[in-house]
Amino acid sequence: MARQVKGLTDTAVKTAKPAEKQRAMFDGGGLYLLIMPNGSKLWRYKYRFEGKEKLLAFGTYPEITLAKARERRDAARRMVAEGIDPGAVRKAQKEAKAATADTFEVIAREWIAKNSPAWSASHIKTVTSRLERDVYPVIGKRPLAELKPLEILSLLQRVEARGVLETASRIKSYSSQIFRYAVATGRAETDPTAPLKGAL
Repeated sequence: MARQVKGLTDTAVKTAKPAEKQRAMFDGGGLYLLIMPNGSKLWRYKYRFEGKEKLLAFGTYPEITLAKARERRDAARRMVAEGIDPGAVRKAQKEAKAATADTFEVIAREWIAKNSPAWSASHIKTVTSRLERDVYPVIGKRPLAELKPLEILSLLQRVEARGVLETASRIKSYSSQIFRYAVATGRAETDPTAPLKGAL
């Protein structure tokens, strides 16, 4: 029989103090408040789907109130009851959001638009076609800030394997400029092409 958990109160959540180790305060139905040693309070929802235990993050308190966390838990429980994994739904939503946010292709096209006034029509066409043919199909839909040096190297080696060494070198140069533009506009921390110097 499931253990009965006495629900949390707004006061209990508000006055909960941190300890040396993280601790959990349970509200029932899989919802609990995780209190970190630094004092931050995180809502978590534990559930089972297809025999596996899973965990969803519902945000932080006080941004997400107890009432709001319960709403999210109830919505997730309804999904589970209908045979839908709320974690998979969350992942799909994140991916859909990323597809329209700061992906490599979105930022690359923005970079081209920014530089277009200073470029000749033929150069714009060359840069765009190279990126469309060799880069966008591979990493275009990926969030730019998540791309790693090895992924860029793999992409460049694929181009190199076709025997078009000049194109591979140019694409590395464009990619570096796109990453530096992303860094300058606050959408990336580093240029992952930097460690690839001499790798081609």
